[in-house]
Amino acid sequence: TMAEAVASKRVLLVVTNCTEMNLTDDEKKENKTAKNCGWYLPEIAHPYSLFKSAGYSVTFISPSGGDSCADLGSVKDWGKDPECKKFIEEFMDNKSAIKTVKVSDIKDAAKYDVIFYGGGHGVMWDFPDDKDLIKTAAELYEAGGIVSAVCHGGAGLVNIKLSSGKYLIDGKTVTGFTNDEEEQGGDKNRMPFAMESVLKEKGAKFACVKNWGCNVEVSERLITGQNPASAGAAAKKIIEVLEGKK
Repeated sequence: TMAEAVASKRVLLVVTNCTEMNLTDDEKKENKTAKNCGWYLPEIAHPYSLFKSAGYSVTFISPSGGDSCADLGSVKDWGKDPECKKFIEEFMDNKSAIKTVKVSDIKDAAKYDVIFYGGGHGVMWDFPDDKDLIKTAAELYEAGGIVSAVCHGGAGLVNIKLSSGKYLIDGKTVTGFTNDEEEQGGDKNRMPFAMESVLKEKGAKFACVKNWGCNVEVSERLITGQNPASAGAAAKKIIEVLEGKK
């Protein structure tokens, strides 16, 4: 019905198109092939399942559009998780990719209630400088919407500027994948930048808990989750804010 169509909240769920990490200097010397990456399965599947249960409509978007591949390691590690398993069956045809809309094809950002940047190492390359993504998030935020990111998804926040000329994250409390977690995960030297450090440089107050622990920060209409364990909790918080249960 029309009433339902109007009532349903609309979410833009952003995933990466990047599937290869940078080579470390040692890997270059040894002519190694690049390590696989992509979007991280539970950081998409867990929020998706919660948004759907809340009756929201979800549109998957990516910088280049088209098929967007999951981090194959995340599919292997999380394939038996109930929400992830369901997501694989529903969207991935038991393969590794989902179909996405190109960010620049989203013409009415202000009509959406949430933009949610899912993580996975791939985002470190194609989220930070994507002009259309930056514009979409700024428009949505300035129209009263929620900007949200989990884990490496925070890479999408670093260059969002508001019409005031200030960075969106300036003065706000955020969390995301920490420098410690990056170090412990073993991919620090494959990354184009240290996300925690850059968020701080742009004026964010960075808050975190112990490595791999669940942590969500709410700062005005910016909602962030630290790592894979925080993805569902971040989505729950978004739903609470949207439903007015602060």
